[in-house]
Amino acid sequence: MSGFASQFVVAFMVTVGLALVAGSLGTAFGLFLAISKGGAAPRFMSVVTAYTTVVRGVPELLIILLIYFGGTTLASKVAGRYVEVNAFTAGVIALSVVFSGYATEVFRGAIAAVPAGQTEAAKSLGLNAWQRWMFIIGPQMLRLALPAYGNLWISLFKDTALVSIVGLTDIMRVAYVGAGSMRAPLSFYLAASALYLSLTTVTLLSIRLAERRYPAFGR
Repeated sequence: MSGFASQFVVAFMVTVGLALVAGSLGTAFGLFLAISKGGAAPRFMSVVTAYTTVVRGVPELLIILLIYFGGTTLASKVAGRYVEVNAFTAGVIALSVVFSGYATEVFRGAIAAVPAGQTEAAKSLGLNAWQRWMFIIGPQMLRLALPAYGNLWISLFKDTALVSIVGLTDIMRVAYVGAGSMRAPLSFYLAASALYLSLTTVTLLSIRLAERRYPAFGR
């Protein structure tokens, strides 16, 4: 198993990179949809609701497969020859879609929980819409959304294992290949479990630290 140590290190970095990129994109898109949904036209709100419903209702594995094979089919038709979508790219897109679907509802609920009187008070002070969001609504929304948002990151790190099915050389892929070639499945899967546990533990501790320090904002 020692021969696979360097591969596990590279796979660990790939997993972390995948989660960070997908989580960042998913956060940005989810926040955009949540803010837009609050004051959007009914038709747009219906589109956003349909989007989050589909994303949360379809298994993550199916979304990964649809984007990977659907992207490959589309790229091949456009290029006029077979073009295979990069596994990392497909994973980023798929996990970003999944993350944004859940993040939209987390942020929307947190925004709705901010007392309306806060907005009215900000208006009476002459703050414009951008200032109200940055200094009044945003900080309180983030404080309220933090616990559920943190759980999304924990789920995201675990969901990265699903991308190995389309060939991404991540922690799960290295464990699978090593288990087969070395005929030591227990050792390799325990090693993979330890690496995923380290990621989720660090995330959990970061969330708890943020929850202790963040309540000062928005109060």
